[in-house]
Amino acid sequence: MNEALGIEYTALGDNWLEAKMPVNANTIQPLKMLNGGASLALIEILGSMAANLVLDRNRFVALGQAVTCNHLKPANMGEEITARATPLHLGRTSQVWEVVLTSNTGKMVCKGNITMAVVALEKQGA
Repeated sequence: MNEALGIEYTALGDNWLEAKMPVNANTIQPLKMLNGGASLALIEILGSMAANLVLDRNRFVALGQAVTCNHLKPANMGEEITARATPLHLGRTSQVWEVVLTSNTGKMVCKGNITMAVVALEKQGA
């Protein structure tokens, strides 16, 4: 899905991960504005990647449980979205990440949360 939506990871910090996504023919709805489903997919993808980056991947995997968002302003065809994931909770069995989507025009387009289950790999049968 990363490739289909044009998602590209752009920066990584001690407690955050960023990516960008174009508002183009693959990510718009019929009115040529960013599709809410594309926003949700970006939140899910970025939050999931961030969650797994903070784990010992030899022992654990983070799996999505719930994703929610609020669409705040439209982004139009030709704009680019930057998304930043930051942790709200990093627990032993769960994580919650906040993901903020901002357009290259400076508008906060969408804000969401993703809850991740932290599962031991031996419980997965891996």
